[in-house]
Amino acid sequence: MTRHYLVPAIPEEIFSVGSFVLTKGIFLMALFAVLMILASYKMITSKNAAPKTPNTDSDVEKKAFNYPMVILQGLIVGLITGLVGAGGGFIIIPALVFLLGLEMKEAIGTSLTIITLNSFFGFLVSQNQMQTDWKLLLILSAMSIAGIFIGMALSKRIDGKKLKPIFGWFVLIMGSYILMKELFF
Repeated sequence: MTRHYLVPAIPEEIFSVGSFVLTKGIFLMALFAVLMILASYKMITSKNAAPKTPNTDSDVEKKAFNYPMVILQGLIVGLITGLVGAGGGFIIIPALVFLLGLEMKEAIGTSLTIITLNSFFGFLVSQNQMQTDWKLLLILSAMSIAGIFIGMALSKRIDGKKLKPIFGWFVLIMGSYILMKELFF
């Protein structure tokens, strides 16, 4: 809905100062980069307490979710990803970790499911607006499936507590690059 209603309402030229013109494209990419940098800061600077290792099934605590808050957060994340036209894990993973309290590995798996569903629905909606390169789609799908299996194997060897700051630094580098590219190059 954001891509259909909100994005078209943004003017192509937002403002200009001297020779600099802030276009809709630059604004959306800069917004995306700033959100990435903010999320990365939180990922890098947050410290997790060591999780309690359960001894028995009775020690395992169930997460109690506030479902209206989950729905609101999902709508906000969906609005942001729809607005910038990207985001996926860069916005979804921090939201799952910090807003819902999921562990990093759980957030990664959940975000991949959300991204898959978003991509599928985006693909269905845009089918009448574009021609599909089925060969490319199948190649990318096969590579993605192979990546899933590689990621599953690697996840058994990588500590989830180490993933958060590593992911944070990666997001910081990418967000900074996007922001500099859009505003200065």
